[in-house]
Amino acid sequence: MDSLKVLPCDDGCPVRLTAELVGHKWTTLIVRELISGKKRYSELQRGIPGISPRILAERLKQLEQHQLLKKTIFPTIPPTTEYELTSLGQEMKQLIYAMAAFGQSVQAAGIEVAA
Repeated sequence: MDSLKVLPCDDGCPVRLTAELVGHKWTTLIVRELISGKKRYSELQRGIPGISPRILAERLKQLEQHQLLKKTIFPTIPPTTEYELTSLGQEMKQLIYAMAAFGQSVQAAGIEVAA
């Protein structure tokens, strides 16, 4: 980890790449919801209070483009769509768990963060 201190945070920086992929609050919350398994669009929307349908659709599309989630459309009327993490997306579990642990430390320290 000490090597991170001496490396420039340019376009090749892995921390920058990760931040660009998951830096939006809704993105990490979508991944958090999908850790437990496949979910339909409506389940994701219910599980993430405050997210607009437009933002949810946009973030799901971005996650699919970055190969972090897989979208399956079933030929029903109306069509049913399910989302699940890919194997690369599954690797984000560690990141989400680390964020949860850090958030618990922040809460325990009594620090309040404005939403």
